[in-house]
Amino acid sequence: MEPTLYDMHCHLDFMSNATQVARDAASMGLAIFATTVTPRGYRFSARNYRDEPNVRVGVGLHPWWVADGRCNLDDIAEAETFAFESPLVGEVGLDFSPAHADPSSFARQRCAFEKIARACAEGAEARGPKVVSIHSVRSATAVLDVLELAGCLEGCRCIFHWFSGTSDELHRAVKAGCWFSVNEMMLRTRRGREYARQLPEGRLLLETDLPPGENVPFSAQEIAASLERTLAQLASIRDRDVRDAVCANSRELLASR
Repeated sequence: MEPTLYDMHCHLDFMSNATQVARDAASMGLAIFATTVTPRGYRFSARNYRDEPNVRVGVGLHPWWVADGRCNLDDIAEAETFAFESPLVGEVGLDFSPAHADPSSFARQRCAFEKIARACAEGAEARGPKVVSIHSVRSATAVLDVLELAGCLEGCRCIFHWFSGTSDELHRAVKAGCWFSVNEMMLRTRRGREYARQLPEGRLLLETDLPPGENVPFSAQEIAASLERTLAQLASIRDRDVRDAVCANSRELLASR
């Protein structure tokens, strides 16, 4: 079945019944960009969903796992190798929020993200464009700096997942050609709704960032329901139905990857 709905940032591997969710999603016409948070999660997901045509898996190195040491230097090196090879990367990025307000953590995160960004840029040059889903909490300027210095903005389709930066940072990201995935949690804030109104339709995507925790049962129906609520809110915010546009944008990013 040709997908009619796309979740462009979903932690499928956090679901204890992920294989069933993936198969149910296929029967519903729901495609999933399954972002991971560690190289180990990527290996598991790439193997587990290789026969699910509606699921595409990204190489993950989440800044939280780098910040607290759950991902060590060996994990970072492995993620770097995978990021060079894989057409899809995510979730990667930086988080400079108070919960991770340790200068040494910031340095570790930035060093790791710089390595991933360079690997993405070099891999894109060698193998073709990549899609990269990016975490950027209180760090959008630093993320853009890293992407720019690495040459990642030229060879990759960089998606800011759940963007929450300043208006100046949003303007810079739009000008740089970045894409943006929007979920219903983002639309609960005044800033999020205003950003959703401003985003270029040709670079607008949907996401859920579900499930809310690790090793929990979930359902494809819950994913689809969240996406439908986001679509309804976007139609109200932008005063037009964007379903066809966001589906076309998602197909463009995923079709050749």
